Amino acid sequence: MSGAADQMSDAELVARTARGERTALRLLFMRHHTRVYRFVVRQTGSETMAEEIANEVFLEVWRQAPRFEARSQVSTWLLGIARFKALSALRKRKEKALEEGQAEAVADSADTPEVSAMKEDKATALRGFVNHLSEEHRTVVDLAYYHGKSVTEIGEILSVPIATVKTRMFYARKKLGEALQAAGYDRGWP
Repeated sequence: MSGAADQMSDAELVARTARGERTALRLLFMRHHTRVYRFVVRQTGSETMAEEIANEVFLEVWRQAPRFEARSQVSTWLLGIARFKALSALRKRKEKALEEGQAEAVADSADTPEVSAMKEDKATALRGFVNHLSEEHRTVVDLAYYHGKSVTEIGEILSVPIATVKTRMFYARKKLGEALQAAGYDRGWP
């Protein structure tokens, strides 16, 4: 595969990966690794963990490609795999920390002086407020605004009904608006 490979759709690359073509997987990796990595960084808060998980996602693509049914976009499928792996890694990390008696390692969700300092810049403050949302709300905001996914795609990635996505988005936006207003910003988006 060469220049013509660059013109292939993601679905065709997955089909070729399913047939064992490593170059097709490499091209999928080149196209989507950064997006998957950034998504996982926002989910886990760890660049190291994100790099590991992003690589695992493409190993999973190699294994799962024959079962890909193209009912969703390849990018949606990839982010779904990434989300599952990120949640699994976070759960394992939390269990390990608690097993080792390090409950103090669990992050405190209260505002920090850092959050107060971020209020000077609305866009920075908004990102900080997004990070303090519940995992469910943060995920829908991240997928919608940072990854440009539709409500339908978000539902597929999270394996929840569209109505649930809309409800989570409504409450996430409401909480962000309240946080911005409490910080002295108008409710408009940056």
